[in-house]
Amino acid sequence: MNAAEAFWRDRRVLLTGHTGFKGAWLALMLRSLGAEVSGFALAPDTQPNLASLLDEGSRSIIGDIRDAKFLQNCVSEANPQVVIHMAAQALVRESYRDPVATFATNVMGTANLLQACRALRRLECILVVTSDKVYENDGQGHPFREQDRLGGHDPYSNSKACAELLTASFRDSFFANGPPVATVRAGNVIGGGDWSQDRLIPDCIRAVDAGAPVRLRYPKAVRPWQHVFEPLSGYLALAEALVRTPGGAPRAVNFGPNPASFCTVSAVVEAFSARFGGKPGWVADGGAHPPEAAALTLSSALAAQSLGWRAKAGFAQALSWTADWYQAYLAGENMLHYSRNQLAEYRRLA
Repeated sequence: MNAAEAFWRDRRVLLTGHTGFKGAWLALMLRSLGAEVSGFALAPDTQPNLASLLDEGSRSIIGDIRDAKFLQNCVSEANPQVVIHMAAQALVRESYRDPVATFATNVMGTANLLQACRALRRLECILVVTSDKVYENDGQGHPFREQDRLGGHDPYSNSKACAELLTASFRDSFFANGPPVATVRAGNVIGGGDWSQDRLIPDCIRAVDAGAPVRLRYPKAVRPWQHVFEPLSGYLALAEALVRTPGGAPRAVNFGPNPASFCTVSAVVEAFSARFGGKPGWVADGGAHPPEAAALTLSSALAAQSLGWRAKAGFAQALSWTADWYQAYLAGENMLHYSRNQLAEYRRLA
């Protein structure tokens, strides 16, 4: 048993958002380390969905974090030692379509959870997952650091910046002498099992199915692409540090890829297409679209200095694992078994 397994073995974890793409992978990672996971989330909103494919019979509560009373009862019943909050409205374009629901979920939902956690007596730490988009983006393309100004122009980005401020307020007002509370910010993630709307790899998969090229809104936009395993491993490392060394662990951390993995949207599609058998390719979508930042990159220096964390899978490896996962799914393989093996392969990287 390694140090991470020794820490997580039999630890009670409440994971909100466990039915989402990143949440389903994190639930699998936690279970593989021996944690007792209770999930709280809305029902999966796509068919197929990763949560169903990776289901191992863990405790799963279907609910809405905007329902404060129901959430409080569920948090109390789970009685977790570690809380990882990932439940969110996570799509930029959806935030333009329904900004009020986005703020209600991402801000008040976070407030509801933190308020419910105040009554827990065996709580060891809380980790709130926000976004790389929480920063005030001036368009200059420099990698954002944790001390940079928070902002966000679109409703999604702004709601996540608000969640950062809200978490800091609860930490200072109600958890100053209690369990540590921290936030984490990650770059654009790719990996198998994502079927969300308005995300690049799912759009590629749908384009393959339709026999048509992907329509890209901003093909030259630069993002910090990384495999989903990368930030999730960072989240777990920070949670462990918050419990083991609460005085020395940071309270806000970026988890992004190596600078070599910063690339344009079109480059991702072209590389994925080559790995996926030459399809689907892309064309520029000349329609009217909500504005998006031309460049967004992160500095992960603090994660390296304070946690010894670094990105292990490069851009090519991330794309390869992602394409391989979807090809295995389309071939009818057992995706729980396949996903466990892919996770084990990641852990073997130096």
